[in-house]
Amino acid sequence: MTLAFDSFLTLAKGRQSVREFTQAPVDDELIVRLLRAACLAPSAHNRQPWRFVVVRDAQRRAALANAMAERLRKDRTADGDPAAEIEADVARARRRLANAPIAIVACLTPEDLDDYPDARRQQAERTMAVQSVAMAGENLLLAAHAEGLGACWMCAPLFAPDVVRQELDLPSNWEPQGLVLIGHAAGSPDPRRRRTVDEVTRWV
Repeated sequence: MTLAFDSFLTLAKGRQSVREFTQAPVDDELIVRLLRAACLAPSAHNRQPWRFVVVRDAQRRAALANAMAERLRKDRTADGDPAAEIEADVARARRRLANAPIAIVACLTPEDLDDYPDARRQQAERTMAVQSVAMAGENLLLAAHAEGLGACWMCAPLFAPDVVRQELDLPSNWEPQGLVLIGHAAGSPDPRRRRTVDEVTRWV
């Protein structure tokens, strides 16, 4: 292995999803550095369809957490889940978002995507944009870890995009894809097992 690859592998291995944070502030300049790293991600046709919303105000985060928690409660109640389980899930989701010093909403905008006359290729174009936003998100997570911060990607906005858009007053063509919590980690999460290369790879 080269020294550069060895360093990258150490970085990638060390990154874990952090969901509990101290209340130590995160400097705006540091967040800008993380976003610069996110914007270096590859994207289909180089359209760079990502847009980011940095939610640093505690009241805005709390309002967003409450609104998304209500949607979660409504959805799970409609599923017929036990009330105690629902309330525990709702409280956990609300606490994580409200207590994180910084929340960054990663959005997709379709404004620069190619248009096709058929649904098959149009869906493929959209999927490429989703993949592009996800790659920017991975850059963001790795950059946060490199800076000594904890971070976690949450897919909750996919289940309540209208709620996120309304609470943050987003443009109508900004489609929430993920929510990245960032801050100084309050402890180290337990390591998760990773499947081996042999388990996930087929050579042909």
